[in-house]
Amino acid sequence: MIVDLDDRKELGRAGERIAAIGIGTWGIRDKESARKALRRAIELGLNQIDTAEMYSTEGLVGEVVREFGRDEVFVTTKLLPKHFKSEDSVIKAARESLRRLGLDKADLILIHWPNEGVSIKEQIRYLERVAEVGICRHIGVSNFDVRELEEAISSTRRFEIVVNQVKYSPIDRRVEKDLLPFCIEHGITIQAYTPLEGGNVTKSKILRDLAVKYGKTPVQIALNYLISHERVTAIPKTERVERVEEFRGALGWRLEVEDLLAIH
Repeated sequence: MIVDLDDRKELGRAGERIAAIGIGTWGIRDKESARKALRRAIELGLNQIDTAEMYSTEGLVGEVVREFGRDEVFVTTKLLPKHFKSEDSVIKAARESLRRLGLDKADLILIHWPNEGVSIKEQIRYLERVAEVGICRHIGVSNFDVRELEEAISSTRRFEIVVNQVKYSPIDRRVEKDLLPFCIEHGITIQAYTPLEGGNVTKSKILRDLAVKYGKTPVQIALNYLISHERVTAIPKTERVERVEEFRGALGWRLEVEDLLAIH
């Protein structure tokens, strides 16, 4: 196993690097607490922030980004598949996302999951148009399997697929069988959502045992496991400043290979 020691990961083949750990914003309940957590994350360098049209957090993310300055944060948002029925529909939805964010451009826009009623080729063509008209700098996908991702790659013309955002944790390692090797081979970055399984990683005996060995927490072991893999970033969600600081403690070191393999 090759262990990736870098805390800033390559973004596709774009010649750009992003934080190995960022913050997700799905299921936010207390926006003021979340605002404080996002601010702290950016201060600590966990400045990859993920949102989506369906999360109702684009406005919150945009407010915090504007406080720090546009160049200080890498912003990902996602469009619902229902928009990918026409170019006009997708561009309108993307502009609405920008309006809610209050930004002149997103760093990355993803198809939230494939629209089964429209060919992948058409969806990617519409997504490329979003980048072509200047709404985002990069494009990517979410919840695409290997076949869908392969078709997405072959459908691009001017822009590359730089990210596939998928569920991935030390408990749910299904992507390691086929999808992660495919992404590594094709230079696509994985954004791992639900990396802590809603806190259930703290119940894992192997993660708890390793936490004792390394003087870390099970959460830090879980995140470190993920970012030890090539091309993998993690975007755990939190509304708590202390949890952000715990996430930061997953950076700057790596599990030994034998311990990474023990988690398998």
